[in-house]
Amino acid sequence: MNTKHENAAEHHAAKRHWLNSHEAGYHKAMGNRQVQMIAIGGAIGTGLFLGAGARLQMAGPALALVYLVCGIFSFFILRALGELVLHRPSSGSFVSYAREFLGEKAAYVAGWMYFVNWAMTGIVDITAVALYMHYWGAFGDVPQWVFALGALAIVGTMNMIGVKWFAEMEFWFALVKVLAIVAFLVVGTIFLGSGKPLDGNATGFHLITDNGGFFPHGLLPALVLVQGVVFAFASIELVGTAAGECKDPETMVPKAINSVIWRIGLFYVGSVVLLVLLLPWNAYQAGQSPFVTFFSKLGVPYIGSVMNIVVLTAALSSLNSGLYSTGRILRSMSMGGSAPKFMSKMSRHHVPYAGILATLGYM
Repeated sequence: MNTKHENAAEHHAAKRHWLNSHEAGYHKAMGNRQVQMIAIGGAIGTGLFLGAGARLQMAGPALALVYLVCGIFSFFILRALGELVLHRPSSGSFVSYAREFLGEKAAYVAGWMYFVNWAMTGIVDITAVALYMHYWGAFGDVPQWVFALGALAIVGTMNMIGVKWFAEMEFWFALVKVLAIVAFLVVGTIFLGSGKPLDGNATGFHLITDNGGFFPHGLLPALVLVQGVVFAFASIELVGTAAGECKDPETMVPKAINSVIWRIGLFYVGSVVLLVLLLPWNAYQAGQSPFVTFFSKLGVPYIGSVMNIVVLTAALSSLNSGLYSTGRILRSMSMGGSAPKFMSKMSRHHVPYAGILATLGYM
């Protein structure tokens, strides 16, 4: 019996050592400031800045409930990932954990699905960047592929020269998004408290009851929206991947994960509730940021250009995150035999450049 336990312990120790060897070469350069903002930035994207207008048209005020429910489930998933991070921080994140507890087949499926997801999302992101640049007439004659290639070159370069540069870039991207949302929340709350009418309508809860109630189109549209809202929360898992390159993951990661729920509550649910209290939900249009709609009604000059910069930042942030995470995931898969061996190669800057180049090539 003792021999069996000893053999099991030796096997477990050997496997743990093998898994830890996959982390060799990474540079733990991310500080607390960067990790916290990466967690915030992962929860805020174009799904809020641009997509909320179309979703309000589809579900009305019920969108706030959809964001809340999906946010709670996303938080639970992130908490589970956090427990695994504390067990063993890994840049391979859930792929490495799937390998440890479920075997290489599970790691293979999870890893390649994740790669395809981010590779396709990256294509959407660079297309969005090109479209957003054409918002300004001065760039109207420039082909879209020029902006798409430029976005790939900038973000790809920042990922290649070191994790510190990626983290710093993501910090400032996240800061722009947070400042934009905070500005809306502050201005919107002050305006709501003032009792002044907006666009000929008195603000307040009557805008919900007078326009079809909380579910103006019924329950089905709200249920259909769940898929899109879950997609809007993509990138929150980036905290798990970043844990492998944090200076102190045992302290930083729990703090970042535990703050996600109130950030979703404030930025997503709070924003939608405030939007429907300031204007009728059907005043917001698909294809236009609801924040642009609100500030335009206030007569704020150049708000379209300002919000276009914010949405452009959100798209670049998503692309930046996708390249970072797929590079690490592909390396983890390569180390386990689920991806070509060359994808395990690291640069002298401690970057898994082969995986990043593979993702760039796919895009």
